Amino acid sequence: MEEKIASFEGNDKVLAEKLHRIVTSTAPELEPKTWYGMPAYALDGKILCFMQDAKKFGTRYLTFGFKDVAQLDEGTLWPTSFAITGS
Repeated sequence: MEEKIASFEGNDKVLAEKLHRIVTSTAPELEPKTWYGMPAYALDGKILCFMQDAKKFGTRYLTFGFKDVAQLDEGTLWPTSFAITGS
């Protein structure tokens, strides 16, 4: 997975490296993986969250998203991904 993050460009690379450090230090039980060509983190073999770089997906910013396994359910509406533009 570190190789995938290293392939990101510019600010996405810097942000992804920081995000990776945050995730691995605060949730060491998550297993870093590559999922559909994206850096991701799994719990018990199931993808929980992932990063999407702007260049690959033609967007303006790095995105950090969550799969339903994350169980972020709160009320009837909740975010499943976040745009990250700075730290």
